[in-house]
Amino acid sequence: MKNFYEYFIQSKPWPIIKKPFLIAEIGINHNGEMDLVRQMIDLAVEKQCDAVKFQKRTIDIVYTPEFLASPRESPWGNTQRAQKEGLELGQDQYDEINRYCKEKGIIWFASAWDIPSLHFLRQYNLLYNKIASAMLTHYEFIDEIISEKKITFIGTGMSDYKMIENVVARFKNANCPFILMHCVSEYPALNESLNMRQIVEMRNRFNCPIGYSGHEMTMLPGVIAVLMGAVAIERHITISHALYGSDQAFSLEPRGLETLVNYIRQIPIILGNNDRIISKEEQINAKKLRYFWRES
Repeated sequence: MKNFYEYFIQSKPWPIIKKPFLIAEIGINHNGEMDLVRQMIDLAVEKQCDAVKFQKRTIDIVYTPEFLASPRESPWGNTQRAQKEGLELGQDQYDEINRYCKEKGIIWFASAWDIPSLHFLRQYNLLYNKIASAMLTHYEFIDEIISEKKITFIGTGMSDYKMIENVVARFKNANCPFILMHCVSEYPALNESLNMRQIVEMRNRFNCPIGYSGHEMTMLPGVIAVLMGAVAIERHITISHALYGSDQAFSLEPRGLETLVNYIRQIPIILGNNDRIISKEEQINAKKLRYFWRES
């Protein structure tokens, strides 16, 4: 799968490719239930996604004690701590994720939100890393990711060009492969906020492959992203919008995911190439429809 990145580097200026890398973001939509985890992995496999992604946090590092003690109603209790701990998967669960994804033949990886979580994920020898947009200015964490030399998807939500430039420089100086992911950190993201032209602008500005991580309600922006040259698409998925969770509403249900994947897979077929071709069917039709015309 490392050829996934090498292809982009050798294909400047990264035109529309035959098979954009499709990431099904399970995130925290599993609600801590392994049956749901397996159902969503099955969904990603069935709809022919390339990878599934999770999120890993150390609760007491990512959140302050004051925040964790504050009230929040959830299936696990009435505090933020109870809710966050209810959504967090541990060793046994990730062991099962690793086993099940191998059984189903799909890649998995996760976005760590702190250094201990990154170290925890190392035991699984994952192919990819993901830097969540919220972590873009955490340079100690970023340098730790760079030290692994893995292909890294970098979220760019909530970030100006200078912030992105600082991270890109770190990756380039360390010769660590990366893909910038255009992202708008709104949940859900409205169409007028998406600014999809950033895919082209960032590609030209930073001279690197660009992907798209979407939080919108529909699948259309993902299709547009590929048409604009995005080499990877990441979208949250869910079994049902009716499930508990703040991310469920802007996640794609099975039918939406199927539509997105089918549309994206058809793009390079429909676009074809720059050659002017008269197909065999056209040649047959020309004989029928031009019977009255003869070359002089």
